[in-house]
Amino acid sequence: MKNKNDNLKRVIVDFKKLTPEILALLVEKYPDGYDDDHIISFRNQHNEIIEAVEVTTSDTKYLVKVSTKLEVTMENYDEDDYEEFDNDDPEAVQPPDIEDEDPEDDND
Repeated sequence: MKNKNDNLKRVIVDFKKLTPEILALLVEKYPDGYDDDHIISFRNQHNEIIEAVEVTTSDTKYLVKVSTKLEVTMENYDEDDYEEFDNDDPEAVQPPDIEDEDPEDDND
């Protein structure tokens, strides 16, 4: 028997492409943040290990890459901050100011 999610479009999203809609879905699904049990690990086309959390809409499964920026943005989420933006605007979600930022997170 086929799973209903088998026909969903799959999209990998890094922080730079995060939209208000996807951010809202993440906060709704993980209101207390995500933990290791929620993280999916896989290899991309360059054979690099990617860690992501999953959210699903009616037609798309999003795998959002895990990063410090994502964690902080989810913790500080306020939907009012995105009222003036379209739901699919990747420019709306700006990186948070993070002190002592991990240099590896610069690739997000």
